Amino acid sequence: MMEDGRRDIKSLTLSELKEEVLSLGEPSFRAKQIYEWMHVKLVRSFKEMTNLSKAFREECGKRYRFTALFPVRVQESVLDGTKKFLFALEDGNVVESVWMKYKHGNSVCISSQVGCRMGCSFCASTLDGLERNLTPSEMLDQVYAITRLTGERVSNVVVMGIGEPLDNYENLLRFLGLLTDENGLHISQRSVTVSTCGIVPRMRQLAQERLQITLALSLHAATDEKRKRLMPVAKSYSIGELMEACAYYFQYTGRRITFEYSLIEGVNDTDQDARELAALARKLCCHVNLIPVNPVKERDFVQSRADRIQSFKNVLEKNQINVTIRREMGRDIDGACGQLRHRHMEGGQDAESIFHN
Repeated sequence: MMEDGRRDIKSLTLSELKEEVLSLGEPSFRAKQIYEWMHVKLVRSFKEMTNLSKAFREECGKRYRFTALFPVRVQESVLDGTKKFLFALEDGNVVESVWMKYKHGNSVCISSQVGCRMGCSFCASTLDGLERNLTPSEMLDQVYAITRLTGERVSNVVVMGIGEPLDNYENLLRFLGLLTDENGLHISQRSVTVSTCGIVPRMRQLAQERLQITLALSLHAATDEKRKRLMPVAKSYSIGELMEACAYYFQYTGRRITFEYSLIEGVNDTDQDARELAALARKLCCHVNLIPVNPVKERDFVQSRADRIQSFKNVLEKNQINVTIRREMGRDIDGACGQLRHRHMEGGQDAESIFHN
């Protein structure tokens, strides 16, 4: 239930929507019509649902909140065509999403929260703290809005933008259900990646859902001492506990874990760091994704040199670790998570007035 008493209709499953429609005295097939308008045709309001009577559309408008994000700003990279979107939410908050074009299809990286409370020391997302969780419909409509704006189908979705997805667990699960539902966009679970900084109880809970999504662990250091300096969550969960949770996830799902490892010059990028990472990775069915860290002006961290990154990769490969270096995309358009939102907030722009005008 939303604050004004209206239910968030785009966050309802098809079966829940059928119950709502029947309670209004309408035949159950109306639910399928509404669901298709929202999740297949991607309309932005009840007014666009032209096969419903005007009276019924007006009644729906009174009873239900219809989430439709508004693009405040769109930046396009001249380097690789990556597009970064800043979307206004109805309450005046803003979130970021990124559209990336690959040979294998289009990927969208979405946010799961407004801000973040995890406090990772190299990330711009956490600079302004956590404002609130996103609803399932607000997560969905980042994908839907980008599909409309680009005119191209999204084939892969990554929940790796602003926020910690497992800190918004119930809304995340509902979002995943709607995103992959055969009656909607029907994106394959295997085409969805969810990132976490390592909330161990939630990782284990997610494993028990037996979804076929990819779980990406933001590791960034192979020892507890070093990880605690980078990520406050490491003070709650040790690397030993994390590795056990990763093994548990693989046991329940059969899905290979991805280790995300941001390389920071002089912090975690030595050959010894690579050997320590290899020692962890070889015990699991996993893939290591090396990330040249995006510079954030509020942080002191510097991206590792190209030769150091290659040397780190070589050490992992000599230890038979499956490893790639993430292709840098959107570097010229505030590519790091949270940068565009933070800059927008610094400018004091009023997203709520933009949304409602």
